[in-house]
Amino acid sequence: MQIPPLNGLRAFEAAARHLSFTRAAEELNVTQSAISHQIRTLEDRLGIRLFRRLNQALVLTDAGQLLLPSVRDAFARLATGLERVMEHERSGVLTMSVSPSFASRWLMSRIGRFRARHPEIHLRISVSQHEIDFEREADIDIGLRHGLGVWEGLRADRFLDDAVFPVCSPALLQGSTPLRQPADLRHHVLVEETGHSYWATWLAMAGLGDLKPSSEMVFDEIGIAIEAAENGQGIAMARGTLVLEELASGRLTRLFDLALPGDFGYYLVCPEVTADRPKITAFRRWIMEEGAADRLTVTPP
Repeated sequence: MQIPPLNGLRAFEAAARHLSFTRAAEELNVTQSAISHQIRTLEDRLGIRLFRRLNQALVLTDAGQLLLPSVRDAFARLATGLERVMEHERSGVLTMSVSPSFASRWLMSRIGRFRARHPEIHLRISVSQHEIDFEREADIDIGLRHGLGVWEGLRADRFLDDAVFPVCSPALLQGSTPLRQPADLRHHVLVEETGHSYWATWLAMAGLGDLKPSSEMVFDEIGIAIEAAENGQGIAMARGTLVLEELASGRLTRLFDLALPGDFGYYLVCPEVTADRPKITAFRRWIMEEGAADRLTVTPP
């Protein structure tokens, strides 16, 4: 047979436990008439009587006594199952997708602080250059993306601003070719990431839109472009968020005071339907705090 509506079974279990429609109504936060109606509907559905009144007291019929243990056990199992689901959402595995450069140059030096705060959440980090399709790759919970923050069907929370400016190895400054002013860039190799026109925009802002460098190098991955600059192979346009450690340690030097204000930034993205899961909320709160501590001052054009 079909299982009757849960509201009726819940009303029956509460009334049977209290042997009172009034106290059952108080527990379930409904009216006494609602309890009476739900139980009457349940009795009509089953074709049996579950309660009877004797001397103004409510007692279970034989059928009610037979039904009560099964209903009570079913609700206990349901509560246990729901608790397991919620515990899984609060803890368990959190799988994220992140680019190689951002993983190695920003995330890895900080992720220990998240793990210390949330030891119940186990991280699985997938390093990839391509943007995850959450519908096809359902095992991925969140992504960390660089962009303008508009991805259809996804919630995007900007946790880190960005700025772009020229960087080079300090050794390059000691070389025979000067680097005292932006016009001196014509004597050097300019390094950039595929798909961006950072150098063209920056040079135009500097009033040097027609400048021709001695050579150019373009890399598919921003991390490799930064490494080329660190090794003295040229001057790279770097995202400031990815060179904080190199600038602090002196392995890279920022050139000039002019920076591109970042329309782009770093975002935590996930499907709207899963955005408020406890483990995702916990990671979002943590990474927003980390991003706030690392915000860069951008020199306006």
